[in-house]
Amino acid sequence: MKMSLNLLFVLFAAGLSTYAQETFSTQQNKIFWKLSGNHAIVWDLTKETYLPHSDNIEIDGKRVAVIVTYTVDENRKLRIDREIIFPQLRIFIESSANYWRKYRAYLKDTYTDDFLPTITLEERTFEPGPLDSVRIDGMLHFYHANSQGLRVVRTLLPSVNDRLFTEIWHITNTTDSVKVVNIGNTELIQEQEGQNGHFTRKIYADTEGKVIIQPGRSFTFAVYFSARLNDEPEIKDTHKEILAERTSFLDTIRQNLVLETPDPVLNRLFEFSKNRAAESIYETKMGLMHSPGGGRYYTGVWANDQCEYASPFFPYLGYDVGNVAAYNSYVQFLKNIPEDDGHFWSSYEMEGTLTCCGADRGDAAMIAFGASHYALADGDKEKAEGLWPLIAWSLDYCDRQKNEAGVIHSDSDEMEGRVATGGANLATSSLYYGALRQSALLAKALDKPASLVSEYNHRADTLATAIENYFGAQIEGLETYQYFKDYPYLRHWICLPLVVGIENRKKGTLDALFTKLWTNNGVKVEHNPNMEEPNLFWDRGTLYAFRGAFKAGAANRALEKLHAYSQTRLLGFHVPYVVEAWPEGNMAHLSAESALYCRIFTEGILGITPTGFHSFDITPNIPDNWDYFSLKNIRAFNAHFDVLIKREGNQLQLKVIQSGNTILKRNIRNDELLHVKLSK
Repeated sequence: MKMSLNLLFVLFAAGLSTYAQETFSTQQNKIFWKLSGNHAIVWDLTKETYLPHSDNIEIDGKRVAVIVTYTVDENRKLRIDREIIFPQLRIFIESSANYWRKYRAYLKDTYTDDFLPTITLEERTFEPGPLDSVRIDGMLHFYHANSQGLRVVRTLLPSVNDRLFTEIWHITNTTDSVKVVNIGNTELIQEQEGQNGHFTRKIYADTEGKVIIQPGRSFTFAVYFSARLNDEPEIKDTHKEILAERTSFLDTIRQNLVLETPDPVLNRLFEFSKNRAAESIYETKMGLMHSPGGGRYYTGVWANDQCEYASPFFPYLGYDVGNVAAYNSYVQFLKNIPEDDGHFWSSYEMEGTLTCCGADRGDAAMIAFGASHYALADGDKEKAEGLWPLIAWSLDYCDRQKNEAGVIHSDSDEMEGRVATGGANLATSSLYYGALRQSALLAKALDKPASLVSEYNHRADTLATAIENYFGAQIEGLETYQYFKDYPYLRHWICLPLVVGIENRKKGTLDALFTKLWTNNGVKVEHNPNMEEPNLFWDRGTLYAFRGAFKAGAANRALEKLHAYSQTRLLGFHVPYVVEAWPEGNMAHLSAESALYCRIFTEGILGITPTGFHSFDITPNIPDNWDYFSLKNIRAFNAHFDVLIKREGNQLQLKVIQSGNTILKRNIRNDELLHVKLSK
């Protein structure tokens, strides 16, 4: 059975890759989905003419991850493939496997509908009717048309805490007569030895035999996909308990950091992005740890995805599990500060047992940039003091990497050699600059010597000049940046100076991002016709570009692009989250990118900059056609507050309400900086 499943997966993956390429080229401009209710999107198949169509979505818990691929043919017949991953269970790898295989040695398989119980009705095998609609609301629901007098709704979701994935079948008798259904016995057990013990996987249903469904009544059962390690007890959770846990998780995320704008697409994708960022947290030997997912990256921590992208977001969301995982991400690097003048490992994978990789990607700059923001936004002075050695070491390491021009050398950047980076690249220097500014504020909040605060600010001033002199260039007639010395092509990371507050080449950089580099899928990696894939894109570049553009005051220009991009990601051909990249990874739903999407609004549109453990600067940049903007139930700075903005003529009325009390109310112009001090 195991060999046939692996063969099935290989064939399926090859077919999916081909299909994904075709889908990208033919359907990338098609809108399939619509907003529904307060928390969902729906794909109406009864009116769909663009079939066949296939898509996938990742949904995760602390001990299971699932990528569900659903394919609808021209007759609206549904096929589901479930790639179920148990991240903490590590398999033995093949003797012929390449070096990278050990980093992806998760226990996983793909399960088709063939593993579901056989259902019979009136001496015929029962098949659900054509698909009427699909609904996504933090879970995945398939609504089938009537078939033999029965209507079926299938709901797929992971357990929040256990090695368990479930598919719930809700069958309704739509006729005036009794329906007698027979559900076949379903139990498949797979056993194998792995690196960390004996694995037992089990597929089973919670019912079998004859079921009588009265007219107008319903019957519900579930199919479970579980795994156990060694002598762990069997999981006894029912589908009702699993559903209740997932619903509770989603309710918690929805209630905090609530975005309200006149654009419902942005509001909904922001909510979905919170869900995706928060669900991708796993139990590991390092403690709870956020990891990217995507079928490849679990139970590990990365200097970019976690330390730079996701961890600084969690204080704003106020999700306890996320805050613990964020702190753990920095502690893992703190415990592994290199000796002498060595550089950080870029990641600690497979529960921290495997390190990667050999080159310096500018990881110290990534870590310092993320950790200094997190330490302030988290609002806990004691925790910040504990992380200070990590931040200070990272800053000093970066300073030691200055070349003769005063910018920072690194072997690569977070693109890891996929495209050229030269000896010193704009990303590493920009992140170091941002880290210096934030760390000066953190040092002051921690009562470090005034001389240290001055030193960091002096380093930043000097570096800003070096960045201008070394990277400033005219490329394709635009006053912007060369990504590294004498490189003639525009690169997506030219947005980073805007993100960290360097704006002296703002106009040319914005023109480059939103004209030369812009595509239907956001900012492409490089404007270079000689690239093998000239439309290569990584969403993280687009997400940073939006954040930088709003922060730099280009709200009207950025909004047009942000809406189009968000509509594609939420309602288009591959939904409902922002993605990693294309063609690499077939646009996997990596979770740190979802955190970056949310940070467009907190740090871009609102312009929040932490200045202390209970204070921040805010510089709103609201598009002209928005009459209001609010973020409610913000949990950062060890507080609970709302930021409410409404347009009043040519000004904005800004209110900050903390725990029900208005602590600030001012009329300001757009792009005006205010200092906010919260009550302790």
